Amino acid sequence: MDRKVLGKGLGALISPEPEVSSNDLLMLDPEIISANRYQPRLHFREEKLRELVDSIKEKGIVQPLIVRRHSDKSYELIAGERRLRAAKELGLEQVPVVVKQVNDQEMLELSIIENIQRDDLNPIEEAKAYEALIKDFGFTQEQVARSVAKSRATVANTLRLLTLPKIIKDALFKEQISMGHAKAILSLSEIARQLELLSLILKKGLSVREAEQFCAMKKIVKGKVSVNKDEHVVNLEEELRQIFGTKVNLFHGKKRGKIQIEYYSLDDLDRVLKLIRGH
Repeated sequence: MDRKVLGKGLGALISPEPEVSSNDLLMLDPEIISANRYQPRLHFREEKLRELVDSIKEKGIVQPLIVRRHSDKSYELIAGERRLRAAKELGLEQVPVVVKQVNDQEMLELSIIENIQRDDLNPIEEAKAYEALIKDFGFTQEQVARSVAKSRATVANTLRLLTLPKIIKDALFKEQISMGHAKAILSLSEIARQLELLSLILKKGLSVREAEQFCAMKKIVKGKVSVNKDEHVVNLEEELRQIFGTKVNLFHGKKRGKIQIEYYSLDDLDRVLKLIRGH
């Protein structure tokens, strides 16, 4: 698939403190700027917006919005959603913008990267954004990883969050559980066990380590609950999970054992095989 890879991120398009001359800036009525249709962030924290409103009221908009032309009299936002919302709330008549020409694919990439660089995305929002790149634009996991400057294993693990039951995804989205908790829950194959662990985390405030220990004791093998695993075996499993970026079970007997590596798509299997082959 031929496409422009953004590599390290926003680069010259968006930088933390862009150096733009007055000739590069336009002053536009915020009402003619529409929201970014590819905005991956689904939830905007009210307290953060309030802080920005107060800051803009005192100092104005320091960093220009990035937009693309939609028509002669309208523009679409690329970056700066909170600034645009704050400007509209304050009733500002004009906001500073930089106009860039990008296509839909680049628009989504830039929206994801901008939010990731600012640590704004919830893991579920990030996973849905990666999924959009794959489903809407035909990306592979490898291409997604290159675009957002993350490892393929990280992208694969983030996408796996979307396989969780809705109640667990909602808990992660609302920050009732952490990404570490979600990874522990993903290591359980049965939905009933996953929901059981979620309930324990919410009711008893289990730490990530405690959640992992629960998984080690309660994993189901061929319909039977496995015996408690030795701590050394549990630690080896965790080391293998970090290496392969997926769920790994280690079954250790007196004379022999086996390693079970899970994959969730042909693309994921290809990734695991490349790790095993060393290329």
